[in-house]
Amino acid sequence: MRGIVFSNVLIYFLLCNLAFAKECVNLFPNKTELASSSMRAKLSSINDEAWTKEMLSSYQLRSPANEGPEASKFQAAEEKFDNKMLRNTNATGDFKLPGDFLKEVSLHDVRLLPNSMHWRAQQTNLEYLVMLDVDRLVWSFRKTAGLPTPGTPYGGWEDQKMELRGHFLGHYLSATAMAWASTRNETVKQKMDAVMSVLSECQKKIGTGYLSAFPSEFFDRLENLVYVWAPYYTIHKIMAGLLDQYTLANNGQALNITIWMADYFNTRVQNLIARSSLERHYQTLNDESGGMNDALYKLYGITKDPKHLKLAELFDKPCFLGLLAVKEDNIAGLHANTHIPLVCGVQNRYELTGDEQSMAMGTFFMDIINSSHSYATGGTSHQEFWTDPKRIATALSAETEESCTTYNMLKVSRYLFKWTKQVTYADYYERALTNGVLGIQRGTEPGVMIYMLPLSPGSSKAKSYHGWGDAFDSFWCCYGTGIESFAKLGDSIYFEQEGKGPGVYIIQYISSTFDWKAGQIVIHQNVDPVVSWDQNLRMALTFTSNKGPGVSSVLNLRIPFWANPNGGKATLNKDNLQIPSPGNFLSVTRAWSPDEKLFIQLPINLRTEAIKDDRPQYASLQAIFYGPYLLAGYSQHDHEIKTGPVKSLSEWITPIPASYNAGLVTFSQKSGNSSLVLMKNQSVTIEPWPAAGTGGDANATFRLIGNDQRPINFTTVKNVISKQVMFEPFDFPGKLLMQQGNNDSLVIANNPGNSVFQVNAGLDGKPDTVSLESVSRKGCFVFSDVNLKAGAALKLNCQQPDDGFKQAASFVMQKGISQYHPISFLAKGSNRNYLLAPLLSFRDESYSVYFNITN
Repeated sequence: MRGIVFSNVLIYFLLCNLAFAKECVNLFPNKTELASSSMRAKLSSINDEAWTKEMLSSYQLRSPANEGPEASKFQAAEEKFDNKMLRNTNATGDFKLPGDFLKEVSLHDVRLLPNSMHWRAQQTNLEYLVMLDVDRLVWSFRKTAGLPTPGTPYGGWEDQKMELRGHFLGHYLSATAMAWASTRNETVKQKMDAVMSVLSECQKKIGTGYLSAFPSEFFDRLENLVYVWAPYYTIHKIMAGLLDQYTLANNGQALNITIWMADYFNTRVQNLIARSSLERHYQTLNDESGGMNDALYKLYGITKDPKHLKLAELFDKPCFLGLLAVKEDNIAGLHANTHIPLVCGVQNRYELTGDEQSMAMGTFFMDIINSSHSYATGGTSHQEFWTDPKRIATALSAETEESCTTYNMLKVSRYLFKWTKQVTYADYYERALTNGVLGIQRGTEPGVMIYMLPLSPGSSKAKSYHGWGDAFDSFWCCYGTGIESFAKLGDSIYFEQEGKGPGVYIIQYISSTFDWKAGQIVIHQNVDPVVSWDQNLRMALTFTSNKGPGVSSVLNLRIPFWANPNGGKATLNKDNLQIPSPGNFLSVTRAWSPDEKLFIQLPINLRTEAIKDDRPQYASLQAIFYGPYLLAGYSQHDHEIKTGPVKSLSEWITPIPASYNAGLVTFSQKSGNSSLVLMKNQSVTIEPWPAAGTGGDANATFRLIGNDQRPINFTTVKNVISKQVMFEPFDFPGKLLMQQGNNDSLVIANNPGNSVFQVNAGLDGKPDTVSLESVSRKGCFVFSDVNLKAGAALKLNCQQPDDGFKQAASFVMQKGISQYHPISFLAKGSNRNYLLAPLLSFRDESYSVYFNITN
């Protein structure tokens, strides 16, 4: 019955008339960029009535009846979409997933260990969740319900002028439930319980079941096709958050609130259909509705109430899902994050009803994203939209890869891995998590995240349209998905196999513990930090149990595609195990006990990957990987690498030893109460001390090299006095600080003859300073300015030293502000070299991800 309802709704939609089948349009057909959430926020906040009126003049939720690329696109889907495509006569309401499908393990049973970057990211996020104030989060909900509003509302997208207000609180409900399950942090528990209490009070005060931070009149506007910013999007976040509170925090009140909300919207949608038409309801779905279908399918999975299933099916957007059902890669021009959650919804539908076409749609969607629409990070979209398939080279910009899309694509891949156990989906999850999620936090600063992950040459996370957000005044959509992503980092490390016998699939190598109740053991996974100079991943599993040996069970360890098939090693206690080829699982069956130890070592490959663009002129545009880590090169805009004739990557990409950190130095001088540092910019200047991670710290760091080309360690000033050295810029390897021209200016170039300096005791006589004397021009010293000021260009000065000269030629020499990441490489090119490090490690520094690699 349920499958028939779903099929009939879609078939009715697609067979009514041509105009009906072309409803997957963007909101502003003549101004596509204005359909983005970024520009809709601008519409809400800008005080330019003329501009706003001109923008809204193009607004429509329906497309021209017989014109434009949208018409032909969806007409083609209609013609191929016959009655058989979505018919499912086997959905009885008692469907159970096949026994060989995997089950996600509970976040309650997984704990991250402090020696992992995932734990640090989780803790940073936890600090942010605790920082947020309950009264400010719920302010708009109280106002909508007519309740007293203590405090002040937050700003950004939660500001009172923003029609999307309230969406972040939904994410906050999900994130706090996940964080509570993952950490048992009591402050988080108190905050989420306080929020739940207020929401219940608000819903009761309104009295209809409606609950939101904006009035229900927003839905009147939507149903009348009058511009409003995505009200169902916010309702989805609230309902999803409530369901997470119920399932993860065992809050029965949250389920009651959700059911009452579903009753309200069920009545609302049915009234709209009766009053206008089913067509009119589907037209409202052309505004972004989030994953309303997904949340309602989840609710149905809990209540088994048929009306929840029917309502969920009414939020399955047929014009988009029809493309997937007929296997059409025709998603170009669609707003990515409007549609990915719909795929998660139909994947959930499959698990509840057994509708095989829903399963097939999720599989096809993942295939076209991976083959045609994804970047090296695993992310997708450009300025929030999909581009033409295999045409992403010209989409690289500061507005590439919306973080929300990566969050949702991880959900899509997780479903597919559960169903298939195919390593390729686990590999994708690792790629997108590592490169598309972990780097959207600004180091360990709570509440500082990005909206877009820039991928153009010379990008910086700080220099996109939004840049880094503010903890209390941003609250973009990607802040909401961000706090969820970092709250649930433990959710896809382990999967449980039921059926014939207990088993666990370990698909992510992340230091953690898993309390495996079916196996009657606790699994301890300890992963050694990955480094560039030892190209192996090492992981050890140990076990504890209060019940003696566990039951006989199988552990399955992913052998990722990036592992070198030669040189791997696995042992169980002292016995060697045969490692299968990459793309498979190492399976070991045992009654695991505390004296067991399973060890695996996987050699890590360096590799390049071509961009997904089939135009010949972009064939040489490639990304560089080290195992799962996408490597970015410190770069302002250049991204050319001419390798010369080479046979392997190792001939031009070499690891940077850990010992090189000991040779990194920064030079500074005092000016009043502030410190100025010697910095490499267009020229060599003295600048204010840079804030951490801004890029200036890299420009202010140099590596000491002896005049015999050997590295020199810096421990104290004394150990370098009287040595002849060269200074290599941290972020421009292969170049040197040198004197050039008749004006004795200092530049960064590659002429060793004028780049050797002798480190002398500071001419100012202070014990912690040094003066740098040119070896080729004795008596000439690196000199800032007698009247020390920021921005002054450094020169080589040969005048007779007086007190002013001595001070301007004396520098405090200390440990470098920047340090090499443990995964750092030198990429050697004919024109210039690049310092490579994982993209996730960059903060404000400029970088390039794709390189034009030629020989």
